[in-house]
Amino acid sequence: MRRFHLFEIEDQPWFPAFLRDYMTDFLRSVSDWMHLFEPAVPILEKGLQAAGETKIVDLASGGGGGWRKVAQDLAPRVPGLRVTLTDLYPNQTALARLAASMPEVFSVEAQPVNAMAVPPHLEGLRTQFLSFHHFRPAEAQRILQNAVDHRAAIAIFELQQRSIGDLIKFALSPLNVLLTTPFIRPFRLGRLFWTYLIPVVPLCVMWDGVVSVLRTYKPDEMLAMTDNLAGGGGYVWKSGVAQGGKAPVPYLLGYPGADRDA
Repeated sequence: MRRFHLFEIEDQPWFPAFLRDYMTDFLRSVSDWMHLFEPAVPILEKGLQAAGETKIVDLASGGGGGWRKVAQDLAPRVPGLRVTLTDLYPNQTALARLAASMPEVFSVEAQPVNAMAVPPHLEGLRTQFLSFHHFRPAEAQRILQNAVDHRAAIAIFELQQRSIGDLIKFALSPLNVLLTTPFIRPFRLGRLFWTYLIPVVPLCVMWDGVVSVLRTYKPDEMLAMTDNLAGGGGYVWKSGVAQGGKAPVPYLLGYPGADRDA
């Protein structure tokens, strides 16, 4: 299936922040409830060990979807683990709630952070969960180039793949929104209003989900982006689809130096 870079509603600057937060709250809740990013944990551990790091800078965090469960699994494996959550349009309420749940692990960057130009003071393994597809190929390559320029390891994870099956699955996502909304915390009357009375949230989730499938890079496409990076030859790059959880997780991992498994 050919890649199409259509627009996602939550990316638009004009889209109301409270509706964007309702959407990222849904994604966060489903990711946590189902521990969808469980297969990412050993990849993160490998990336941290290879880079000699205990710090992670999460880019485009949104509402922090999946991170609570990932951190619970990863922290015992990586003593001193610290995760800084960042976003260009952060869901401040959700990220603050996540940070309060594990203050020994999580902190939130107060200022907006552009994944293509990460401030130098944010050091550590860079991660992106369910967000790399938001960027056009040239922008995605700038994200990788910025990591290489700062000699930072980087790990990218998605949940969807560019396939007919995932296209159908995400087209049916409004049903999941309708079923799960009463259980999303913190409870918001506005969330119920914009989900059931005026169904903006389920329709936007469906549109963005379908577009995400069409936008998603395949593992070999992500790996190909590393071919022409300035200084990228000093990196080890790995891509694939991690199995072992409730859903397959496409990923790209890169870190400086020789592969210790080689």
